[in-house]
Amino acid sequence: LAALVSLASVAVPALKYDAPKEWTSKTPSSSMRVAEFTLPKAAGDAEDATLTIYFFGAGQGGNVQANIDRWISQMAQPDGKDSATVAKTTKLTANGLNITLVDVSGTYIAEVSPGSAERVNKPGFRQRATVIETAEGPYFVKLVGPAKTVARWDESFMTFLKSVKVG
Repeated sequence: LAALVSLASVAVPALKYDAPKEWTSKTPSSSMRVAEFTLPKAAGDAEDATLTIYFFGAGQGGNVQANIDRWISQMAQPDGKDSATVAKTTKLTANGLNITLVDVSGTYIAEVSPGSAERVNKPGFRQRATVIETAEGPYFVKLVGPAKTVARWDESFMTFLKSVKVG
């Protein structure tokens, strides 16, 4: 007799956080995205900033350093310097979770979509990208936009990161 094995779906605990009321929540544009927010532009900036939270599952999405390196490579420096020389990486712990954060400004040159040869070209941008390590796998948070707009949200972004927990 063959034994029947039923596979139960495994629920992954969601990342919990306190998002500022001024951030506008959007419906995620892909299944890889857990949440998306628009952060209103600062006076004089042409566009809003965006904050996206990604989760790919345990063992997915690459290690912390690979993500930091990729995010740094998405910024070019107007003087031709390597963006790694101007990027600032910091670590913090919030609610028992290790968080690694990279902060780099310059011209945003990320791929238009994953694997695309076409790249955006947005000078005067700033990217603050984060890996939040959880037992279920890493969450990735990417804040990108005009430098002045990202600076406008610095304090609330850090408060948001310190609020994260799994539960």
